[in-house]
Amino acid sequence: MRSQLGALSPQRRRFVGSVAALSVLLCAGVLATVVASRDVPAAPVLQDRPGPVLLVPGYGGSTSALRVLAGRLRDAGRTATVVRLPGDGTGDLRTAAEVLGEAAASAVAAGAPSVDVVGFSAGGVTARWWVAEQGGAAMARRVVTLGSPHHGTQLAGLGTGFGLPGCPPACRQLSPGSELLRTLNGVDETPDGPRWTSVWTEQDEVVVPPDSARLDGATNVVVQRVCPVTRLTHGDLPRSPLVAAVVLEALDRAPGRAAYGPDDCARLSSPRPSS
Repeated sequence: MRSQLGALSPQRRRFVGSVAALSVLLCAGVLATVVASRDVPAAPVLQDRPGPVLLVPGYGGSTSALRVLAGRLRDAGRTATVVRLPGDGTGDLRTAAEVLGEAAASAVAAGAPSVDVVGFSAGGVTARWWVAEQGGAAMARRVVTLGSPHHGTQLAGLGTGFGLPGCPPACRQLSPGSELLRTLNGVDETPDGPRWTSVWTEQDEVVVPPDSARLDGATNVVVQRVCPVTRLTHGDLPRSPLVAAVVLEALDRAPGRAAYGPDDCARLSSPRPSS
């Protein structure tokens, strides 16, 4: 390279040097812009005009339980769609988040002001990744998670630790301390943009321990602290009328409640009139 530069006239060498210096400055400027953009919090999504509800399945991709919840949301006057995940729903949660992003973008392109997202189990982690890492903070108005292992589940940890062949990518990502969970929980568990609610049951046999579903900065709703005699397993959450009432309230036009307790049990347990 030096021999090639030496063959140039002094004027051309100065020109080449100037172009190289300008290129370095431009690259540095682009890099600084990218880094700065990651540090700029998303503007809060407008709360007064709710859009459609996107429901995200959990590990395994089954949609049956969420179809029950979607029906209750429609009975209450909301537009609700269950997002179908690629494959069997055990693949990379980041890919599942891209599918959620495509569904949200389609809704916004069709005229929706934003979307509300309900993620069941691993679907809540998928929703968090979309919001935090894939631009969802600009489109999500509310995010509600149901029995989501936000800090991992020991069942996935066992599968990862023993290197079991039945522990595919999503299983490894739901292991406590996984790279994906460290990224989500390292700085801000509930980034700006949507309002967050996390609902879970103390009788969860899949998310172990159950309070892995606790999400800092969210309205956290433990079913048994609202209705102490209620018995709900992990798979019961999307089918429960009580949970559906909490979800509807979390998605309501009014700001979400700061806390729930036994005084709310009778109200949330009463059948809601159809719209």
